[in-house]
Amino acid sequence: MAVTDAPTTRSPQSEEIRQQLHKSDLDLGGKSFQAALLAALLFALVILIVLIYTVLDDGLGVILDRPTDFLGSELRSRADETGVFKALRGTFWIGVFTAVIAFPTGIAAAIYLEEYAPKNRLTTFISVNIRNLAGVPSVVYGILGFSIFVGWFSGFAWLFPGEDTGGVGKTTAAAGVTLATLALPIVIITSAEALRSVPQALREASYGVGATKWQTIRNHLLPYAAPGILTGTLLALADALGQAAPLILVGAIQGRLGADEGFFELGQLSDQFTAMPIMIAVTAGRPGDEWAEITAATIIILLGVVLVANAPAILLRNRFEKKREGA
Repeated sequence: MAVTDAPTTRSPQSEEIRQQLHKSDLDLGGKSFQAALLAALLFALVILIVLIYTVLDDGLGVILDRPTDFLGSELRSRADETGVFKALRGTFWIGVFTAVIAFPTGIAAAIYLEEYAPKNRLTTFISVNIRNLAGVPSVVYGILGFSIFVGWFSGFAWLFPGEDTGGVGKTTAAAGVTLATLALPIVIITSAEALRSVPQALREASYGVGATKWQTIRNHLLPYAAPGILTGTLLALADALGQAAPLILVGAIQGRLGADEGFFELGQLSDQFTAMPIMIAVTAGRPGDEWAEITAATIIILLGVVLVANAPAILLRNRFEKKREGA
């Protein structure tokens, strides 16, 4: 039997498609949009570099000249005697409250909404309101904290017997719970989006070998979604540690604190507090170049605190990403 060659003639439709794929005409609209995006990115980077350079140029000298004194002293009336110890202590405990309360609660809520909750009007209503809460101004959370955690629960001071708060309730614990509430919607939204991005085939493969829903979530979905979840925790923690308005409403001290507890003593959780954003706001309002340098140095310390607090999440995120790419 003779072997015949396949026909090499192209249909008009295939020839038109080939010409469209190989045409050399420039896509002016696409190129313009790409250039606009690049310009926006470069503009943002330039602004960020200028801000960081200005802060480092103004404040690094204070930290290098008296590192121990600056980190170990409190806010005073003289710039050359002022330090960030009590503000740093307050920010540390607020970050602890945010991590302990917001992260497990937010991730658990996202797992329930995405994997367990039925898809009906109620869950849709809850999801929409969570997204709305993420856009609420932080001062509203301050009013919430003042109304509930300070007024009603008295700042949870009964959990930490020690210093007498006089029933005022404007404590470190109240501030920590307030900012944990502020960070909660962000954690829920980013965790839910990370879980939603997991391929459905991964779920079906796990169920196909006899795994239960919880085994599928624990062994497959959470490791796959971990980079996105950890990114959400980074955003939430950084946002919470930089908030000043809610802390002012909850009762942060904008001057010297009377109590002199150590850094890790739990008695301070039922006492009045201050924090790094409050100190930045106070020192920025004082006249003179010396106070401007103190403000810049405090900003550097706060940036360092945020980076240190986020370091474990960054390392874990990179680890999960490598494992996922390797799989």
